[in-house]
Amino acid sequence: MMLPRWFVTLLFVLALATPAAAAKVETKPSQELARHLSAIAALAKPSPMLPVPAGHFLLGSKRIDTDPYGIGTQFDDTELPQNRVWLDAYEMDRDEVSLGEYLAFLQQRKITPSDELQKLIWHVITVHSVTDETLSRWPALYVTWKEARDFCQSVQKRLPTEAEWEKAARGTDGRTYPWGESKPDGSQANFADLNAPVIWADKNVNDGFKYTSPAGWYSPKGDSPYGCADMAGNVWEWCADWYKAYPGNIIEDKYYGEVTRALRGGSWYLEQVYATCASRAGSTPDFHRSFSGFRVVLE
Repeated sequence: MMLPRWFVTLLFVLALATPAAAAKVETKPSQELARHLSAIAALAKPSPMLPVPAGHFLLGSKRIDTDPYGIGTQFDDTELPQNRVWLDAYEMDRDEVSLGEYLAFLQQRKITPSDELQKLIWHVITVHSVTDETLSRWPALYVTWKEARDFCQSVQKRLPTEAEWEKAARGTDGRTYPWGESKPDGSQANFADLNAPVIWADKNVNDGFKYTSPAGWYSPKGDSPYGCADMAGNVWEWCADWYKAYPGNIIEDKYYGEVTRALRGGSWYLEQVYATCASRAGSTPDFHRSFSGFRVVLE
């Protein structure tokens, strides 16, 4: 089953139609959950950083109209046109920022985790017997754009631009997926497979996880040319940019502009077609779900 783009867009921009609410006061966790949250935070280990050299790369997709379901065919017009872009050298985290790191950050700031995140953690601990050690290696979840930015600043780093994210994911040869041109078969990435609790899941593929997966689970088979892990699927990753049209793209989109921030990489919740290197999404900065996370860069 192929999800229509409008449905995915709706997931990210529904907040645009909803009046802003007063700041929510999160529920204080129970003593037992608080012990788990502290234990997960104490197990946090920062990701190693990997160099991405200066040079050109191919950003976006070429327009293909003759093969609508081909691997290299653009999913939608937001990926167009393809441009040759120069970037200076930078370093990218190998892994997505972990749940352990994120909880440690919240503790340092004396911020209570969102009710949604508390419920998810308590559910997987009590129902699925997921350990604190495993949870510490999950990607951060339910992260807003501002929280991602503030975390980066706390470690003297920053969110990647869309261009930096895409180069780190695909290298310089314009490949479709971080590992090359073959569709994910369950051994390279976590997306909506037969385990996922959604009706659009691909029942012909088993990636081993119902929800998210620990950092680096699919390494090295799913790694990018620079060694970055989980850049296809698992969680959508916030970028620094506003969500805007690429240079040369004259197709109008009401969600472009300084309203929504860019997200890249797809997630465990959506089909593999969203996990390509060029696939883009945008959402309001306060968007936070069980499939929104991030990674960081350093110049």
